[in-house]
Amino acid sequence: MKCIGVLTSGGDTPGMNAAIRAVLKEGEDRGINVMGIYHGYKGLIAGMVKQLSHQDVENVMHKGGTVLRTARSKEFTTQEGFVKAVDMLKAYDIEGLIVIGGDGSYRGAKLLADNGIKTIGIPGTIDNDLGYTDFTIGFDTAVNTITGEIYKIRDTMRAHDRVGVVEVMGRNCGDIALWAGVAGAVDIILVPECDLSWEDAMRQLVTNKLKGKLTSMVIIAEGAGKAEDFANYVRTNSDIDIKAIVPGYIQRGGNPTAFDRVLAARLGQRAVELLDSDIGGRAVGIRNNQIIDVSLDEAVNSVDNFDKKLYQFNSVLAKF
Repeated sequence: MKCIGVLTSGGDTPGMNAAIRAVLKEGEDRGINVMGIYHGYKGLIAGMVKQLSHQDVENVMHKGGTVLRTARSKEFTTQEGFVKAVDMLKAYDIEGLIVIGGDGSYRGAKLLADNGIKTIGIPGTIDNDLGYTDFTIGFDTAVNTITGEIYKIRDTMRAHDRVGVVEVMGRNCGDIALWAGVAGAVDIILVPECDLSWEDAMRQLVTNKLKGKLTSMVIIAEGAGKAEDFANYVRTNSDIDIKAIVPGYIQRGGNPTAFDRVLAARLGQRAVELLDSDIGGRAVGIRNNQIIDVSLDEAVNSVDNFDKKLYQFNSVLAKF
């Protein structure tokens, strides 16, 4: 290929810049022009496209967010918007497109691939909710961020003999809650994949208090409910002093971890390699520390790989 494009779509995630940098470096090494598409599919429709240079990716690998910016586009899901996007790719002589994003971004990439555009997906989402890959770019950073916050929150909860309940992102996937919960030594993890009831969780908090543990920590994925709602439930049905905390967008910001930077570099390199081999309609990922690629159809329909064994073991780790 002589010219490829790269865009970031949907929610931003730490490590996207490292992936963009890898795509440019690998592309130029192969003699391929790399066009940056700004503001995702929305920017593609609007023609917000320019050729990337080393200056565009210099000193960005360690930064969060995305230098290409990102957006969501309802127009792209319409026939008229889709046709505009395809016409824009042709106008800029873009022969292959790399899409960095999550499930929604992948569905857009699959639509392009189904209509003859060679498209490669790179998993960029903190939720880790694409089951075909062990890890998505940004997940490790988000887990490290929340783990640090848990210990800070525990300090102040302990000072007041309170229970803290931390709400993290994860509408359909509880991986952030699970991994940060285990790493942060929390007492109870509430996730959409497992049916631990709020009543049972409250009973455990009451038991902890009766045994002399006045400060417990709970982590809840947004898909399992809101922290404030859970706190209100506990207040209404027990004498537990409990405080809800929602870290919010700090989970999506900050410098990516070394793991996420290296993962992004490896996935970016593989994406360009596939396009240069005239292969499209694929999504790259990592399994057992090996870079793999699967069809976009498999990627968007992949089965959840939530680690229920680790979840169950946390109840052992949390015994008091």
